[in-house]
Amino acid sequence: MPSPNGIRAVLFDLDGTLRHNQPTFYQAFFEFAKQLGLPDSPVNRKCAIRWLHHYWAQSPECLADLQAYGGLTPQFWTNHARLNLIAFGCEPKQAETLASEMQRLLTDVYQPEDVTLPDVLNVLRELKGAGFTLGVVSNRSNPYHEQLTSLGLLPYFDLVLAAGEVNSWKPEPGIFLRALERLAIRPEQTLYIGDNYYADVIGARSAGLLPVLLDPDHIFPEADCPVIETMGELWDVLANQHPQPHRN
Repeated sequence: MPSPNGIRAVLFDLDGTLRHNQPTFYQAFFEFAKQLGLPDSPVNRKCAIRWLHHYWAQSPECLADLQAYGGLTPQFWTNHARLNLIAFGCEPKQAETLASEMQRLLTDVYQPEDVTLPDVLNVLRELKGAGFTLGVVSNRSNPYHEQLTSLGLLPYFDLVLAAGEVNSWKPEPGIFLRALERLAIRPEQTLYIGDNYYADVIGARSAGLLPVLLDPDHIFPEADCPVIETMGELWDVLANQHPQPHRN
């Protein structure tokens, strides 16, 4: 076995885990919020980030909004900005007033670069060399092989799966089970690493995988699974006979 705890496969979330926007959406949102005259604080930032994670984990609110606004329309995104402003501590009436301008800034001014963090390629190379089966399981609607190729990541993976391909979205267990079926790997032999507790940890666990949370900013201090701050720490989890929640 590649790992002393029987792990044979390591699956990854894509956005926020293997690849990142630089600057991040959060950084841009907080900067624009300050430009709009809103008070900034670590508490406000954490609340806004946690709301985003919850909202995009197939929350009832997100599903209802997608139906109400006919999908990812401009109206949907303006409402999304309004909700995010409220989560950031903005009063609802003020959020209603500022939502259109916030969304304009995010659409017209925010132009992030597509990047991977420095240790990602090294870890993937080492995992592959050690004999682990590797895969990416994302809530993307469409395949993303071209993006993985441009980032130099595609050659490392035995499986690349988008939720839209199997009509199952994290945290639903179905998307994870389809990935395991394609790889012919059992759930208890598989780690899943992601940055969204609600989608990645809860979803992977519901399918029987062993979840690992990538949480460098301590957004989820209550996490009940192994927690890493950098991808390089993944080796500590793989070397642990009985992985437990931890913080450096």
